[in-house]
Amino acid sequence: MIRLIGLFIITFTFNSAAQDVVKPRPSPLAMISTRYKDTYLKIIYSQPHKRGRQIFGKVVPYGEIWRTGANEATEITFTKDIIIGATLMKAGTYSIFTIPEKENWTIIFNSELGLWGSYNYNVKLDTLRLQIPVQLMNDVVYEAFTMSIDQKSSQADINLFWDNVKISIPIQFIEIKL
Repeated sequence: MIRLIGLFIITFTFNSAAQDVVKPRPSPLAMISTRYKDTYLKIIYSQPHKRGRQIFGKVVPYGEIWRTGANEATEITFTKDIIIGATLMKAGTYSIFTIPEKENWTIIFNSELGLWGSYNYNVKLDTLRLQIPVQLMNDVVYEAFTMSIDQKSSQADINLFWDNVKISIPIQFIEIKL
């Protein structure tokens, strides 16, 4: 009986200590997804928070490559070819980088995966670049960097929100008619 109580105390102490060591990330992992017919799209990203800071132009400098979130580079996967902007994109997984500016953002789809941030970003692996206008909102709407998909049948917008900024990337699912 004493051994059993001792084992319980050691196990409880070890588990409590392990919980103290593993702390949640300040920028938690998030995922969004949608499906249109037999095409599935998902985005995995991390959510940095405003925390009273000036975001664009300071935390996220204008004119510099950004991982479009925090921690690992944001990744998008789609199971069938889709159209992004006006460009056909082959099914697969891509990293999403951005270059924020005051009036327009450059949205970049890059074939290199598994990157930490944008530190080793390689422009030679870009598969698509497009310009998207900034939409300013009246108030700070999003404390955390947030992505969403606004889908209307075969068309959708991938939305990026943070602070008082919204970016909408138009996509179109391809319908194959037999």
